[in-house]
Amino acid sequence: MNKYLIYKYAMNLTKKDVKQYDPSLSENEINIINYYIKNKTKEFLEGNPTPILEELKQKLSPNTYNKILDLYNKYKSFLN
Repeated sequence: MNKYLIYKYAMNLTKKDVKQYDPSLSENEINIINYYIKNKTKEFLEGNPTPILEELKQKLSPNTYNKILDLYNKYKSFLN
């Protein structure tokens, strides 16, 4: 049930929501994060998120990637 609710929430997020979470994000980072939210959330929730996190590590600034990793570590207990 938690995965379903997280998925539904993620699918309703907008670029504006992403920007509001961290106003320092570049437009490119917002686009990348939005793409991954819209296209990789199901894979992230259902499988091993490591490959997705590795992809993001290559595409985002270290600061942004670390924020995402911190959020994942903070909330991963809700995925079980």
